[in-house]
Amino acid sequence: MIGIGIVGYGYWGPNLVRNFASNDSSRVIGVSDLDAAKLSACTRRHPEISTTSNFAELLRNPRVDAIAIATPVHTHFELALAALNAGKHVLVEKPLAQTSDQVRRLVDEADRRGLTLMVDHTFLYTPAVQKICELILQDQLGEIFYYDSTRSSLGLFQSDVNVIWDLAVHDLSIIQYLLDEDPIAVSATGSSHVTGSPENMAHITLFFESKCVAHVSVNWLSPIKVRQTFVGGSKKMIVYDDLEPTEKIKVYDKGITLNAQAENAHQFRIGYRAGDMWAPHISTKEALQSEVEHFVECVSTGASPISNGLSGLRVIEVLEAASRSIADHGAPVRLKQQRPISERVRAIA
Repeated sequence: MIGIGIVGYGYWGPNLVRNFASNDSSRVIGVSDLDAAKLSACTRRHPEISTTSNFAELLRNPRVDAIAIATPVHTHFELALAALNAGKHVLVEKPLAQTSDQVRRLVDEADRRGLTLMVDHTFLYTPAVQKICELILQDQLGEIFYYDSTRSSLGLFQSDVNVIWDLAVHDLSIIQYLLDEDPIAVSATGSSHVTGSPENMAHITLFFESKCVAHVSVNWLSPIKVRQTFVGGSKKMIVYDDLEPTEKIKVYDKGITLNAQAENAHQFRIGYRAGDMWAPHISTKEALQSEVEHFVECVSTGASPISNGLSGLRVIEVLEAASRSIADHGAPVRLKQQRPISERVRAIA
């Protein structure tokens, strides 16, 4: 039984408590928050769980094997490092930290101590993204040509991160998980329409060595909530709408065919293929439930998580590059060489 301590009982903390408490292999030992009203709410819902306003009490508790952090982004590094130094495994709400240098230090510390470090990229554990990954690995889509996503809603404005660190982080983690290559450069533009606040809308383009290109559009000022992604391949194409209650994924047997004429290799005859659409069965299992199970399993076995520290680092590196590009009015920013594909974790243990 893995003992869990949870820091932060605001928006995401109650979901973590609920899922860890319902997991047969884990037990929530304590919850820490600086807000007494939130601790009282936790006690009403889970009277068996102790609460404290002193995070250090969780670190000193020998029954706590792992710490889950769901606090503002600017606190992630300090809290995670303290937990690792105390010998605790760590799960951190996205993004892992504010800078890539901070993430590298966390990764090094976890490796040095033989501890699990995992970032809460929840979308990787959704049945929909797992199904898309399965279809790609089965070569159902063929060569991936593009990834195009829109995430928009009215709010939630935040003070310590801009819209790409809040919303685009989801797509960047999904892109890293699904594609067979890493981006070589990023270009981004963004705007702030509230004085003194960070960018509330942005458009990101990721460039790859192959024909693939990825576009991510994020917006806190949309009149409607949109969570829609298109993944286009040489064989089939996918429409993924996370707001759909049942048919979240639709696979289209549509595309184009190019046939070069023998007498002129520079002239192509374009044909269009229009086949069936089908919606594969998608499990209704909560993504966070799968993620919590995966974290507990990795802590128990020492296996590397899907969303491990290194994958979190690469997402942060892209976010930093996109932020520099925004500051330079969309000028492309080159990215560092990434890890070999063979080292990626692309399936839940």
